[in-house]
Amino acid sequence: MVTDPVADFITRLRNGSAAGRATVTVDFSNLTMAIAEKLAAAGLLKAAVKKGKKTRKFIEVELAYQDGRPRITNVKRLSKSSRRVYLGWRAIRPVRQGHGQLIISTARGVLTGAEARRLKVGGEPLFTIW
Repeated sequence: MVTDPVADFITRLRNGSAAGRATVTVDFSNLTMAIAEKLAAAGLLKAAVKKGKKTRKFIEVELAYQDGRPRITNVKRLSKSSRRVYLGWRAIRPVRQGHGQLIISTARGVLTGAEARRLKVGGEPLFTIW
């Protein structure tokens, strides 16, 4: 049983990219699926597809590579179960001079940092990825 599905998801992405794997499977939840779709839209993943049956659903994530190097090199978890962090929309800043993404959970759903700032919505920053 996984107590933090977001941490498990980003760890599997980081380890799969470092190992040079083409795909990674992750347990399904609506939150992890929304995160995977945002990462795919940002170009850090090729695709994320929900698979499985009623009792055992999972997400098959196809990792993206550029010139043989993984698009995901590192991930940093910001808000976790032991320490919750919240940001207002004015406090949202670019990650690694614009070369990374901030994934934030808001009242309007899971958004990237740029989208949240444009919509003037704050929330709980889940992690940064670059």
